Amino acid sequence: MSEQKESSVLFSLKELMNLEEDRIRSEEAEKAASAAAAERARLDAERNAREAEEQRIRAEEERRRMEEQRSREVQARLEAIRVAEIEKARVEAEQRARLEAMAAQQHHERSLAAIHGDESKKSLRKILIAVAVVVPLACIGAGVLIYQNVQENRATAARNEADKQALIAEKERLERQRKEQDDKVNGLLSQLESAKDQATKDALQKQLDEERIKAENLRKNVGGGGPRPTGGGAPKAKCTPGDPLCSDL
Repeated sequence: MSEQKESSVLFSLKELMNLEEDRIRSEEAEKAASAAAAERARLDAERNAREAEEQRIRAEEERRRMEEQRSREVQARLEAIRVAEIEKARVEAEQRARLEAMAAQQHHERSLAAIHGDESKKSLRKILIAVAVVVPLACIGAGVLIYQNVQENRATAARNEADKQALIAEKERLERQRKEQDDKVNGLLSQLESAKDQATKDALQKQLDEERIKAENLRKNVGGGGPRPTGGGAPKAKCTPGDPLCSDL
């Protein structure tokens, strides 16, 4: 009878030990599962952050490419306008020079006809011949000076307009970047508020701090007016004395 009781006690102790071992294994399994879930959440947050950053970089590259294309188109249009205006000024200057030369030639012919047959006025005829040669050359020279002055003024205006367009495009680009960065910060704030585990919150908080710094830098750039053109504008061309197109006269 004593041996039977002892066997029963040993059996009960063994059962209790088995139950305790089962409890310990269950707790360890729960801890492992919780740690694995936290690690998966952290990895998911990092992956989502990487994907969002890659998408932002691709969008930024595409936007930069489009802006560069628009800038090239603007430059091409301005260059075409400048060339057309310079060609127009050249043609007009040549036409004025030809008309002045023709007028001088006609005046000379009328003068020769008036003094033809008057032998006492041979010296005057020689002077008129010299004038007939010099006057057309002077008119052509004046036309060339006018053309050069107009060409310089047109080129200066085209450069100033190109600088203005580039500055406007840069300001618009910085403003778009600032708005996108603010949207990204707001999105990270929403994700941080809805995060459940600490690992995800830490990862999101770190990314949020970095994006806030970027947003602040963009706001400073936009507030400062953005980059300015370094050319400073071309110096104003000096006027040629007697030039009817000179604005300083």
